[in-house]
Amino acid sequence: MATSPREKRDFLRITDLDRSELLELVERAAEWKLLGKGGPRPLERRTVGLVFEKASTRTRVSFEVAAHQLGAGSIMLSPRDTQLGRGEPIRDTARVLSRYLDCLVVRTYGHEKIEEMARYAGVPVVNALTDASHPCQVLADLLTVTERFGSDALTKPGLRVAWVGDGNNMANSWLEACVLLGFELHLACPAGYDPDPALLARAAGRAKVFRSPAEAVAGAHVVNTDVWASMGQEQEAEERRRRFEGFIVDGPLMARARPNAVVLHCLPAHRGEEITDEVLEGPQSAVFDEAENRLHAQKALLELLLAGR
Repeated sequence: MATSPREKRDFLRITDLDRSELLELVERAAEWKLLGKGGPRPLERRTVGLVFEKASTRTRVSFEVAAHQLGAGSIMLSPRDTQLGRGEPIRDTARVLSRYLDCLVVRTYGHEKIEEMARYAGVPVVNALTDASHPCQVLADLLTVTERFGSDALTKPGLRVAWVGDGNNMANSWLEACVLLGFELHLACPAGYDPDPALLARAAGRAKVFRSPAEAVAGAHVVNTDVWASMGQEQEAEERRRRFEGFIVDGPLMARARPNAVVLHCLPAHRGEEITDEVLEGPQSAVFDEAENRLHAQKALLELLLAGR
């Protein structure tokens, strides 16, 4: 039976959690990683709908596998498979799907679309990526940080995270994590490509924007980057290559970070643009651990929203 509207809870941004919930979710994700495929199945007889307007590898597969390992079924719904692709109002689709499914995992463009889906859906709605936010990825990233720097890395003073590149949905979600957890966040973005100013204001005193990647990365524990042109920005790719020249995570830039610093990238990567092959494949890279951790973070999130843990 679908969750009733009075019981449902959505996850559209990192700040839909409070500090203690976020830390507990990361801890639970680590537990799921240890349990592997043989863990409990708290979501038996549940079904998760994946409503994806954007292409996906890691997000789709990790959610499908997470649902399966938790005992739930999953259904993939692309625009060509549903009436959304033929103009049915989001509110109508949300209300109908809520009568069949127990959770909607939505990957779309404008953030207002997922907000409307959540407003009318009677079951939990999860943001699997919008142009404004990518909270599920940051859950996996935070798990990766604790694996590399200890289970208390997110709570003890001194953690410094650097972001190099576009002030995009990933940068916004890192800002929200900074708001909740209080670590130091340095963002290196070209002029005109800063993250959400409202989020920057909320993280005042902890987050700072630089125009120099070298300044932003100095002394960082974590160096994070993403493609210069995201899905839907392909027509801007050439202009962005010019504007982002020098915003590349390479060996000389990593030499500015701490000797034990790790590199994160949500993938797919454009090797030779925002990150070099040398760094992506090097000893400081945690990129493929980070990708695997999408699965474990998704399991913890679905468990929280559907089983109440």
